[in-house]
Amino acid sequence: MSPLKSLANRVTLVRIVLIPIFLAILLARLPVWGPWLAAAVFALLAGTDAVDGYLARSRNEVTTFGKFIDPIADKLLVTAALVALVELGRLPSWIAVLIISRELVVSGLRLVAVAEGRVIAASVYGKVKTVLQTIAIIAFIVKDSSVIVDVAGSQAARLFGYAAWVVMAAAMVATVASMVDYFYHARDMLAGPWSRGGDDG
Repeated sequence: MSPLKSLANRVTLVRIVLIPIFLAILLARLPVWGPWLAAAVFALLAGTDAVDGYLARSRNEVTTFGKFIDPIADKLLVTAALVALVELGRLPSWIAVLIISRELVVSGLRLVAVAEGRVIAASVYGKVKTVLQTIAIIAFIVKDSSVIVDVAGSQAARLFGYAAWVVMAAAMVATVASMVDYFYHARDMLAGPWSRGGDDG
């Protein structure tokens, strides 16, 4: 079956195509409801990750192309959001660098695993990381919105800001923990045959 005939792959490709629209809305600095619109679009795009996975399994449309493009779509969305938040001055650059670096390192590790004929299954740490990152990014998109102050008051806006930082901190911990977990499960593969040679010497 052609990859483009798969409904799941089509959903994934739509997610990638809509990323520039999300960025345009976020970076346009639209007044009042602009950040909330950007957050809604991000949440929709992030949610399609579960949709295309369900479609692929339920319709028996799991393809090599889908396995390749789906994680790329996820990483593009998160990377685009983090870079945009840094550009807007809402997020320190080192946080974006930490999260993006983790994605690059784990992607490289997966490539090594594939070359060795191994499959490293996604762990609970990775799933928790994804959920926390999504919530944290949405919170950072809207946390400086005037709507929160107008509707809930300045005190509630400050509390929301603190909560956003708590979730982001938890996301960073999960990001590092999931990377360590990947390396732990690939430890024998990364050691390679040279470690045995070293013991013999």
